[in-house]
Amino acid sequence: MDMFKPTHVVLLSSPGLGHLIPTIELAKRFLIHHNFKLTILAITSQSSHAESQILKSATNSSLYTIIQIPSPNIPSDISLTARLCVTMRHAIPSIKSAITNLTVRPSAFIVDIFGTEALTLAKELNIPKFVYVASHAWFLSLLVYSPVLDKQIKTPYLEHNELLKIPGCKPVRPEDVIDPMLNRNDSGYSEYLIIANNLSKSDAILVNTWDELQHRELKALNGELSGLLNVPVFAVGPLVRQPESKTGQATESVIKWLDKQPKESVVYVSFGSGGTMSDKQMKEIAQGLELSEQRFVWVVRAPTGKSADAAFFTTGCSDGFNDELDEIQKHLPKGFLERIKNVGLLVQEWAPQVAILKHPSIGCFISHCGWGSALESLTNGVPMIAWPLYAEQRMNAAFLVEELGVAVKTTVSQANNVVGREEIATLVKKVILGEQNSKSNKVRDKAREIKVSAEKALCHGGSAYTYCPISCGKYN
Repeated sequence: MDMFKPTHVVLLSSPGLGHLIPTIELAKRFLIHHNFKLTILAITSQSSHAESQILKSATNSSLYTIIQIPSPNIPSDISLTARLCVTMRHAIPSIKSAITNLTVRPSAFIVDIFGTEALTLAKELNIPKFVYVASHAWFLSLLVYSPVLDKQIKTPYLEHNELLKIPGCKPVRPEDVIDPMLNRNDSGYSEYLIIANNLSKSDAILVNTWDELQHRELKALNGELSGLLNVPVFAVGPLVRQPESKTGQATESVIKWLDKQPKESVVYVSFGSGGTMSDKQMKEIAQGLELSEQRFVWVVRAPTGKSADAAFFTTGCSDGFNDELDEIQKHLPKGFLERIKNVGLLVQEWAPQVAILKHPSIGCFISHCGWGSALESLTNGVPMIAWPLYAEQRMNAAFLVEELGVAVKTTVSQANNVVGREEIATLVKKVILGEQNSKSNKVRDKAREIKVSAEKALCHGGSAYTYCPISCGKYN
C-alpha cells in the first residue's frame, strides 16, 4: 500500500451547483478534520446568480483558496452531459495554468466525474490523483459497467426488455438509466463512456455514500467490478451542507414562517438548482398542493418551455422571497396565492434548503432526487416524494423508494405527460398523515433509521473517515 503525506490538496469542480457544492463540502471535511491546505478550482458558468452567491459565501482565504475559472464558450445546443464534458476538456489549458501558478506545489489532485481528462495534469506533476463521485455507489457501478453493456446490448436501452444486470449489484430497469444512456446516438453518450474508461486513470475513487447504506454496491466495486476499475473505491459520505452561520432577511422570513407551523406538518417542494416544469405541470402542482389541504413551502421557477434541465446553467436567486412574483403568477391557477396565503409560502428561484430541511416543522420533501438534495433529506430524517427529472435522478428515485423505503414515487400520466393534481394530493397526504388505518408512518420511520445510520458514519471512526485514502494517507 502506497503512502503519502498530503500538504496541499487541489480540488477541481465542473459547472453546476450539484458539482460545486459537494466539492466545497469535501474540501471542508479535509480542512476541519485534517487541516490540509486546500485550493478549489471552480469552472464557473458565469450565468448563474445562485452559483455566484454560493462561491461568495464559501470564499474564506483563511480556510481555503477558491480560484474561479470562467467556462470556455461552448455551444448550448448540445445535451447537458456533452456540454459539461466539452467545457471541462476545453478548460484544461486554464486549469493547467492555474495549477502552475500556485505558490505551494500540490500534493494531491481531486476531480469530479466531468473533469477526468484533467487527471493527466496530476500525472505530469507525479502526484496522487483521485476522482470524486458526488453521487452514490449504485450509480457508480452502472457507470463502471456501461462499457460492457455497450458491447453486450446493441438496441436502444429503452427497447431492451430485460433488466440491465451489474455484477454484485441491484439490476437497473431500462427506463431508469441515466440521461446519456437514453440516446446512444447523442454525443453525450460517447462522452459518458469516455468518463467510464477514464476512472481507472486515477489512483482511487471517492464516492458520496457510506458503507451501511450501500454495502453491497461498495463491495462489488472493490470485488466483482474491480477488474474493470483497477483502482479502489472509498465511501466518504454523507457529505452535506450545514446551514449558513449568517442568515439574510430572506432566510429569516422563511424560518419565521416555519416556526409558526406544527411539527412535521409542512411539505417542502423544490426541484433543485436546474429543474424546470412546464406551464401545465406547474398548475397541476399548485392545484395538487391546494387539494391536499396540507401546509407547504414551494420553491417556484417560471416555466421555460425547454428541457427539464433548462435552468442548470442559469439558476437565479431573487433578493426577496415574496417579491417579483408577477411572472410566476401567470403560470398559477387564478386566485391561488390568495387562497393559500394562510397555509402556503412561495419562494422564488432559490431557497435556504438546508435550514428548511433541518426545521422540525418539515414533514415531507417533494424532490427531483438530485443526490445532494436526497442526502440533505436523509441526514435530517425527512421522507420524500420522488419526482425525478434528469441526469441520474431516475436511478436515485428507484434507490430511495425500492431499496431504502424512504420515499414514494410520482407517476407521469401517459395521456398528458404530467403528474396529476389528484396523485400529488394523495401522495402528500400519504407521507404527511401516514397510511389510513395504520398507526405507523413507514416512510417516516425508515427516514429516521437512515438519519441514525448517517450519524454513525459521520462519527469519529465511522466509514466517512475510516475509508478515506487522503485522510489516512493511503491509497491503492
